[in-house]
Order: sequence, then C-alpha cells, then structure tokens
Amino acid sequence: MKQATLAAAADQGAEFERFRRPTRRDVFLQTMDAIVPWAELCEVIEPHYPKAGKGRPPIGLERMLRMYFVQHWFNLADEACEEALLDSTALRRFVGIDLGRERVPDGTTLLKFRRLLEDDKHKLGAALFAKVGEVLQSKGMKVGTGTIVDATIISAPSSTKNDKGERDPEMHQTKKGQQYFFGMKLHIGVDSQTGLAHSTVVTAANVHDKHPLRELLHGEELEVFGDSAYASQQALIAAKAPKAKDRTNQRVRGTGCLADLERIVNRIKSKTRSRVEHVFAVVKRQFGFSKVRYKGLAKNATRAFVALGLANIYLARKRLVA
Repeated sequence: MKQATLAAAADQGAEFERFRRPTRRDVFLQTMDAIVPWAELCEVIEPHYPKAGKGRPPIGLERMLRMYFVQHWFNLADEACEEALLDSTALRRFVGIDLGRERVPDGTTLLKFRRLLEDDKHKLGAALFAKVGEVLQSKGMKVGTGTIVDATIISAPSSTKNDKGERDPEMHQTKKGQQYFFGMKLHIGVDSQTGLAHSTVVTAANVHDKHPLRELLHGEELEVFGDSAYASQQALIAAKAPKAKDRTNQRVRGTGCLADLERIVNRIKSKTRSRVEHVFAVVKRQFGFSKVRYKGLAKNATRAFVALGLANIYLARKRLVA
C-alpha cells in the first residue's frame, strides 16, 4: 500500500479544514462514484484500450473513464477538463489523482481517449449506452410494454466565418414554429414506467421526427406515446410493434365539443408522455448538451449515447442507492 503524500492528505481533508462542509458537487460525485458500474463499463472498452509495452505506459482505464465522465457532467472541453482537475480537489478525489505522485492527464491524453470511443469501427459510445441499459435491467428496472418517443434539436454554429467559409455539411436547418434552427436532432425512446431511455437515433435537424420511429421501438410495446409530430403513424408503429396501441397526441383544430374532447384526451396522454422531457432536461440543462461541441454527426452522436447512459444512471440514482 502506497503511503499518502501531503497533497493527497490535503485533498482528502485529513481534518485540516475543520469548518468545510460538502458542496452539491461533492454530493453528486460521491453518489456517482457509488452507483456507476465502473467494472462493467471498463469491460466494454478494455479490449480496445492501449496495452503496456514500449514507450510510456498507458494511464489506468478506469481513471480515464472517470475523467471522461467529468467532461460530460460539467460540459468541459478537453483542456478545460484538465484545468478543472488541477483546480478542484473534489474532482481529483473522484478521478483518483494524487498531485504529490503524478500529473493530471493532459487535454491531449483525454482527446486520444475520446477519439477511441468515437471510432466508427468499434462504436464504443453506443456500446456503453447499451451496457448501462443491461446493468439497470439487472437491477430490476426492466423495459416495460410502453414507449414514449420524442426528439429534440441540438444546436450547431450556423456561422460561416471560418477557413472554408461554410457551415458544417452534416448539420442542417429546420423550422420549428416560427423560428429556424441549425444543428442535429436527438431522437429517443423512453420506457413509460421507469422513465429511462432505451433507444436513441441521431440525425440532422431537418429529418422529421417520424422517420426514425421504428428504430426507437423494441417491438414488444402495448402502448406508444408521443406528441403530435407522431400523429397518424399507425402503420409505422404496427410495422415494428404490431400489438401496440397508438397513444400519440392528435392534432386538434377548431372549436366545439369534439375538439374540446380531443384536447382533454391529449392532456391525459401528456401526463405519461411528459416523462420523456425529464431525460432531455438532464442531458441539455444539467449536463449542458444543448449545443454541439464537435464537427460532424459521428462525434456528437458518441457524446449523445454516453450522455444518455449517464442520464439514465442519474435518473435511477435513488433506486440504485436503495
């Protein structure tokens, strides 16, 4: 067992800071440290992670994964994540870094790790999302017979003030209401009972919500919920989930008793459908993924898969701690 250095003792408190109390960041990191299935997630990446040999030995896989998750939770760029670890004892304690013995992994090291997960050959981002789903199901959070489908726009820079004088060719513009948006679209399928995402598709923003509908269903649904963008899609639903009843909100126009009745029915459906917004709130508001950070759909899709997996763990934290 290694002897703790003075730097590590200071990071761990060691009764030097008598009047310090845990911050919300401390509580969050302690909770995530306890409930994230580190061993299972490392098993997904380990076959593709660099092995010790000639040259500088690789940094421990779990340590890099923890640093990568810190980047997601606090919406940090590669170098900003390095600086945050240098600045915060709470983050160093979570990642497991003792400044008396070792350096903080630099931004380039994190970049190389991120590119490993973004590699289109291995699709490790999607694999991590799937592994989180497997672990949560093994903990009793089974995928039920109801699915809520929805989509949200993730904005991208529309400026052409760059070297090529053009916008990202893989992102597109779309109109929502009376406003135009440029970027990509995140489509998800959420279990109506647990409120956890079980499927996701990433497209350009101009792809209509209904097109990835079949990929968001697992096939055993008895009910499918969604907003009015999915109205009148019974054929698409039946093609993947033949036993499912269409519970999507219907478009209502005009006035009168029939129109009022349709609005009441839509409000009743929305009590269940609104659970999908909890997932988007965590991903976009708490984790800050409301704008793309990278160029192209593939890199941002990997970020979306990992963010959704982490959102599932966060939303299930009370059940996992119990």
